[in-house]
Amino acid sequence: MPSLRDTLARTRNALSAKLQTVLGQADITPETWDDLEALLLQSDVGAATTETLLDALKDRAGRDGIVKANGLRQALKDEMVKLLGQPKPYEYASRRLLEIIMVVGVNGSGKTTSIAKLCQIYRRHDRKVVLAAADTFRAAAIDQLQIWGERANVPVVAGNPNSDPGAVVYDAIQSAFSRKYDLLIVDTAGRLHTKHNLMQELRKLRTVMAKSVHEAPHQTLLVIDATNGQNAISQAKGFTEATPVTGIIMTKLDGTPKGGVTFAIVSELGLPIQFIATGEKLDDIQEFDARQFVDNLFGD
Repeated sequence: MPSLRDTLARTRNALSAKLQTVLGQADITPETWDDLEALLLQSDVGAATTETLLDALKDRAGRDGIVKANGLRQALKDEMVKLLGQPKPYEYASRRLLEIIMVVGVNGSGKTTSIAKLCQIYRRHDRKVVLAAADTFRAAAIDQLQIWGERANVPVVAGNPNSDPGAVVYDAIQSAFSRKYDLLIVDTAGRLHTKHNLMQELRKLRTVMAKSVHEAPHQTLLVIDATNGQNAISQAKGFTEATPVTGIIMTKLDGTPKGGVTFAIVSELGLPIQFIATGEKLDDIQEFDARQFVDNLFGD
């Protein structure tokens, strides 16, 4: 299994050498802040989030009497951890007869692979998992989920291409009850003809779930492809407008030197990162830990 350190290697390599130059032994000057701002922007942290971090860092420097640039390194790490926050410990046990997780995200973000990885995690916690192939608008999406379901040894409830996604979800719920499964993970469409259609479809699915299972869906996880950089944020906002989202799964951080987008995503969306995918295999996923993430980003 690739480690988080391996996953963040490209971003860390792009960041660490430049940080050493910017945060050297010299006194803090206006140029220090300018250089640090440029470095954060180059790492795709985003303008608004960079401003937030720098303001917090300047306050910290004044409060703690930091006058040397190298004294900012730990302070920057602390402010990054604070910005990311720490989600509540993830609960794997169910307090319900049936728990439903809806997974959303654009096509190609790693959504289906992430669903299979969630299956693996939950099955290790003795959960009985079933999948619903509710992205019926693409035959390839149904096929892909069935392939990953086989790999994860999890059954998949599917309909024909272009069938009613709500009907597939309803059938999956009934199947879960009859076969005594306690977790249903629902794959959803990543893209429809218009944003309005996507919103309508996701709302419809939520209604079907809520009518059959109390307070469902109990979680809605948004899969975000880090390689999309700032574009990932605008895509993510579309989904958060379409449906309430409870957390984020970050994918493909190993494929970009601009992993700083993670900070922008949390800051601008106001959502916790729950999981980070660290590779392509079923076990290549881990719960998000803000301090561990920042330490590995800095090579510590």
